[in-house]
Amino acid sequence: MPTSQSADARDRADTGHRAGTPDPADGDGQAKADGGPGAEPLPPRLLKRWEIGAPDAATPLATGPGHRSWRVDTAGGAFFLREHAGADRRRVLFQHGVTTALDAAGLPVLAPVPARGGRTLVTAAGRGYVLYPWVGGRGRGGLELTFAQCEALGELLGRLHSALDELTPPVQQSMLVPAPRAADAAAAVETMLRDVPDGGDGTDFDALTARRLRERRDLLNEFAGHQPPDIEVSTVGHLHGSFHAGHLRYGGSGNVTAVLGWDGLTTGPVAGEVVRSAARLFACEDERGLDLDRVEAFVRGHRSAFPLDAGQIQSAVHREWWERLCDVGPLRHRYLGEDGAGEDGAGERGAATLVSWWSAHLDRTLDAFAVPYTAVYGDAPGDSPAYG
Repeated sequence: MPTSQSADARDRADTGHRAGTPDPADGDGQAKADGGPGAEPLPPRLLKRWEIGAPDAATPLATGPGHRSWRVDTAGGAFFLREHAGADRRRVLFQHGVTTALDAAGLPVLAPVPARGGRTLVTAAGRGYVLYPWVGGRGRGGLELTFAQCEALGELLGRLHSALDELTPPVQQSMLVPAPRAADAAAAVETMLRDVPDGGDGTDFDALTARRLRERRDLLNEFAGHQPPDIEVSTVGHLHGSFHAGHLRYGGSGNVTAVLGWDGLTTGPVAGEVVRSAARLFACEDERGLDLDRVEAFVRGHRSAFPLDAGQIQSAVHREWWERLCDVGPLRHRYLGEDGAGEDGAGERGAATLVSWWSAHLDRTLDAFAVPYTAVYGDAPGDSPAYG
């Protein structure tokens, strides 16, 4: 695998697999789908493009802005239909090739269902459509997992990285990856502070907003000299791009039945995805910060399937912390109500409490992520009740 470093793509939200209320099929077997008053129906005879039998219903699902999707029920089973409006055809087909290969390799990844002509991206009325098998299972937060399950999840991510390395072309990337500048972030915070009512003219929420903004400004000033280097060498490759709890489905035995969210397929440092995923999976929603015991188990599992080294992991921890520290978009969204801040339902990148905790425990966090690569870790602590 080539070595270099690239900017990690921002996490992208994926459509959920949540069923609504089915609409009855019309007389010729073409299922009706109505997303509400004024919503466009599915193109006529679209579902006949796949050999799935006569659909009983196509139920609109609640998805993110700009996306439409349906649950399609047939006598032979259920499917997930997704619309791509103005899709980058080359990118979508590359993604389909990758997920099909991962599925064939026995990994819990859903391959798109080919249409009658063999295509996985079907065009109708100027829009693209993709059909997938319906996935069962439930979502689970990372903090719900035992240590053994955290380790198994890390191993799964390592197996995905290993398979992606084998199944995709080599990644050619520049070694220059500029880090965000603390001064720019601090200036943005100062600008936001000017928009917050001060003194007796504001509400309690305004006071909280001002306090959070000042806390971030102080951290940016305090840690301005801790910026990671722009040039580093690390293992790079194709990445899932958004590996977090919202894109994982679990079966009754606690095993992962599906890894969703492959719209985020990207390239970058493998260690960066390991750290970013662990930070999203095992972050508490309060001042407790990261559950470092679960982080260690997760990284240990990844190491067993796709070994890197402690230096790459620690470098990725340093950069992830720094990017969260300098990312003021979530503050702008959370406290000023502005859209487009890069947050999604699976986690709040740069949440104020986690940034503060991480900054106060940076050395401890650097060490904890690297523990699975050090001799002192030894074997898994099997006597721990969390490994049950």
